[in-house]
Amino acid sequence: MMEKILLIEDEEKMARMVELELCHEGYTVIKALNGLDGLALAEGEDVDLILLDVMLPGLSGLEVLRRLRKYSSVPVIMLTARDAVVDKVAGLDAGADDYITKPFAIEELLARIRAALRKQAGRGPLPAAGALTAGPLTLDAARREVRAEGRPVELTNREFELLHCLMQNKGLVLSRGTLLDRVWGYEYPGGTNTVDVYIRFLRGKIDEKIGVRLIQTVRGVGYRLADEA
Repeated sequence: MMEKILLIEDEEKMARMVELELCHEGYTVIKALNGLDGLALAEGEDVDLILLDVMLPGLSGLEVLRRLRKYSSVPVIMLTARDAVVDKVAGLDAGADDYITKPFAIEELLARIRAALRKQAGRGPLPAAGALTAGPLTLDAARREVRAEGRPVELTNREFELLHCLMQNKGLVLSRGTLLDRVWGYEYPGGTNTVDVYIRFLRGKIDEKIGVRLIQTVRGVGYRLADEA
């Protein structure tokens, strides 16, 4: 079955060029030229991947992504004319799986699409029922909700996936490399220090709710999620 890609890009010549290349590679393509139409298509169509421009009329690409991540984990690759680190971090924190800076070679875009689709296929669906627990912490993968002592914890998409991975392997020590591969993908260009940064983010949000540290550091190896501190 051919994968369906949603392209949300307001530059018509760029959108047409990308559409033709994707169709040539065997993908089915639907497209929108603004954020509002793109979000409507994302909500109404069953797509396998979204190519999302950051600078869009009506509704910015980041806002489209934030709204999309409330109910969907479909892979999203951001298309951006900005190459500042802060803009890339904002996109990844909002839930993007990858980004590519304009102007780009179509071969690179196709490679990133293939990588994102492989990662999604390997990840498999989240559990349909049953919450994961660790002490006072619960994670409902089907609803994409995390609660600490019954109180909701607001996490970015990447933070959620990292915590989900740790809770699925509760009690086991996972190396930084393993976490990077499972959460960011083996082709992610960042180093393992990315894991340390997001662990700090998680601890800051969870510890302030429950007053204990469930994510334990195993010196020289990685991290482990315990039932209690």
